[in-house]
Amino acid sequence: MKFIHIGDVHLGKHLNHSSTESIAKKRRNEIKETFYKVLDLAEKEEVQLLLIAGDLFEDDSIKISELKEVNYRFSKLKDTHIIIIGGNHDPIHKSSIYSWVDWSENVYILGNRIEKVVLEPLNTHIYGMSWNSRYIEEGILDHVAIEDKERINILIAHGDVNLKSKYLPINIETIKGKQFDYVALGHIHKHRFIEDNIAYCGSLEPLDFSETGEHGIIKGEISEEKFLAEFMPFAKRKYAYKKITVNETFNNEILKGEVEQAVEDVDDLYRIEMIGYKDPLIEFDVESIETYFFLKDIYIEIVDHTQPSYDLDNLVKENENNIIGKYIEALKEEATQSEEAYKALYYGLEALLEEKVKF
Repeated sequence: MKFIHIGDVHLGKHLNHSSTESIAKKRRNEIKETFYKVLDLAEKEEVQLLLIAGDLFEDDSIKISELKEVNYRFSKLKDTHIIIIGGNHDPIHKSSIYSWVDWSENVYILGNRIEKVVLEPLNTHIYGMSWNSRYIEEGILDHVAIEDKERINILIAHGDVNLKSKYLPINIETIKGKQFDYVALGHIHKHRFIEDNIAYCGSLEPLDFSETGEHGIIKGEISEEKFLAEFMPFAKRKYAYKKITVNETFNNEILKGEVEQAVEDVDDLYRIEMIGYKDPLIEFDVESIETYFFLKDIYIEIVDHTQPSYDLDNLVKENENNIIGKYIEALKEEATQSEEAYKALYYGLEALLEEKVKF
């Protein structure tokens, strides 16, 4: 039996981290496109089982037209059984978004208590439960029990292997002891194999800059004779952090060139942190540089954490009879021993020098 395991797709999510609405809208559409490519892959490779381990939708922003579109795409997968559980972002309750659509007959949406789906053609039992609220603090899955070990038995769950979590804590040692053939986990957005047959698929597409690295699906095959599961990168883009260390020679053109060199893949989204010490007379036009790359269809966020490179000894000589010189003398020694004092010296000095320029 071939299967695909996905989760945390968050269709309909408003991606408010983006600096422009056009980028946010583009990413929302890309998430949907990637999801549909998974369905295309399932059809092409004759996958018999699609496991969706929670948070398929963002229930406070998904539209009914999008739900109907997804259901239509599901209905085209005639030979694929689609198992869905609701997560904390798309919980199942009386008026939940899942009640808005009459789902295709090949779609199985699990309820709020542990239940079993019997797939006779696949000799498979699937156990799991949906959420019905934003939080579940009880380790409910401790109580799941395999009824027939002659079948292929799969557990699908949306939760956290941190036992102190309020997001359905999962005791992984307890789950291991239950001897499921596969455990399909959702909720954590970074893919991870806990065991060969227990895995978080991660989010299908990264949703913000906290989700760096590869994102995609888990693809596998289960039979009585063999088991195989592997992560398959599938996301259109990655989020990436880069650092640029500036010095006193940097100007806006040099900075733009350094940013260009930092871009390894034009499809990825970059947050670039500037660190180091700049010429105090230089002001970096970060917005202009971001716009330059935006017009080339490259998404860049620049965070300026640079500090002015002051010649303290020279400034003391020039200002020995005023507050600037006295301020430097008072903090200079402490600043060599403490990072916080060092920053305080430079921030205060910058303010004092600005006041001096005004007068």
